[in-house]
Amino acid sequence: MNRDDMIARLTEKNITWDIIVIGGGATGLGIAVDAASRGYKVALLEKGDFGQGTSSRSTKLAHGGVRYLQQGNINLVLEALKERGILMRNAPHLVHDLMFVVPNYDWWEGPFYGIGLKLYDLMAGKEGLGRSKMISKEQTLEYIPTIETKDLAGGVVYYDGQFDDARLLINLARTAYEQSAVLVNYMPVVELHKNNSMIDGLKAVDKEKDQTYDLKARVVINATGPYSDRIRYMDDQTVSAIIQPSQGIHIVLDRKFLPTDRAIMVPHTADGRVLFAIPWYDHALIGTTDTPLDTVPDEPVPMKEEIEFVLEHARHYLSEDPSLEDVLSTFAGIRPLVVDPKATNTATLSRDHVIDISPAGLITTAGGKWTTYRKMAEETLEKAMFVGDLEPKACSTERLLLHGYHNHAENLGSLRCYGSDAVEIREWAESDPTLKKQLHPQMEPLAAEVVWAVRQEMARTVEDFLARRRRTLLLNARAAIAMAATVAELMGRELGRKKTWQKEQISAFKKRAINYLPDKE
Repeated sequence: MNRDDMIARLTEKNITWDIIVIGGGATGLGIAVDAASRGYKVALLEKGDFGQGTSSRSTKLAHGGVRYLQQGNINLVLEALKERGILMRNAPHLVHDLMFVVPNYDWWEGPFYGIGLKLYDLMAGKEGLGRSKMISKEQTLEYIPTIETKDLAGGVVYYDGQFDDARLLINLARTAYEQSAVLVNYMPVVELHKNNSMIDGLKAVDKEKDQTYDLKARVVINATGPYSDRIRYMDDQTVSAIIQPSQGIHIVLDRKFLPTDRAIMVPHTADGRVLFAIPWYDHALIGTTDTPLDTVPDEPVPMKEEIEFVLEHARHYLSEDPSLEDVLSTFAGIRPLVVDPKATNTATLSRDHVIDISPAGLITTAGGKWTTYRKMAEETLEKAMFVGDLEPKACSTERLLLHGYHNHAENLGSLRCYGSDAVEIREWAESDPTLKKQLHPQMEPLAAEVVWAVRQEMARTVEDFLARRRRTLLLNARAAIAMAATVAELMGRELGRKKTWQKEQISAFKKRAINYLPDKE
């Protein structure tokens, strides 16, 4: 994918797009893949980088949702479990099964959670990843050696899915591109155009060149997650907000706190949420929180009380108590909870997704969860065909293999997250000693990956690489800061930027990365 080529295609003379998607997160890219694979002319515009918002800041789980089962949302769990299976078949290089241990400290917890997780197994049916079972105290310690032993009675084991959210987003973008979609990052939409009170296009600005483009479309889809209301207000300033944002944070610790390939699930925290401690890229990822927000920030920052909340609960379940000094990185995402604008009880927050069609024809898809992105896209396209009077075409994404598909990515070493692309990246590194260099002694990425990210994955900034093409910023903020200068030099060379650009990038990245440090040094 090349950004200049994309813009040239986007602005071809007299072109009218069947569908323009606003938003390059899970929902938007899922819609772009679906629409392009049906044969429609599709363009996607993202105001920042692909997945820069919530979609790259999840708990990294492709799951049915144990807590939704607790809440009695059976339909959402059933749908998510089916979609989990589809995702694992279509992107096995990025999605894999993971064993979870629910530690029991009271006599009733084993039977109670055991029955609930047996129901989870039954709901998964043929899409199940393994049978849940009750285990002894000794087996619990064997699976999780660092679990808190005081009053430990045993545990319950169950299985779910794990993935790399930002890498999956990039693979979705490349899949959409291979299906002939046009995708442009750093291209915010600033205005919706109307003809006879119906939306027929929009105005967007290329942030890199400060150039404005007017684009025509038969359908415009708003898939901007927490920022959905901003686009809805462009259509109609009198509409009621549907997004009720909530912030969730995660902390990342050294592997010594969770030296295993199994995860811990705590079914009930002080605020009623499920807490996870999972192994991720040889680190321990722990979260999350649920903090209601009045407004949606462009760059959410973990609050001190949220970080302490997660640490406090981690201390309850880990034999070695982590402190603030042990936190390598911490990051926040915005959960786009929605109120259905057509619901009679607008105080009810939806854990499902909502598809809203305005009188002017703007389609807004909001809410939902990462695991169900494909189904959300399919349902959105059914609406889009009607609104845009498009020729009906069937969905094919249930069996569409995503870019990078590889059945044994675990054999690709440090490049496993690239799937089939790893072969070419390795060849680049082997052909040039400067590209074979590891960017930091404690982290996996090679110089070749920076070049690959610019040439093939539309990385435009140091943050694009260190936060999303590779996950260094989320894993170890200090290491990411140390890598910034080298990454800026490699990217500057590829993009033809001057030394001043490199200095600006290093400065901007350090300013952003400070928010990932728990003590905000």
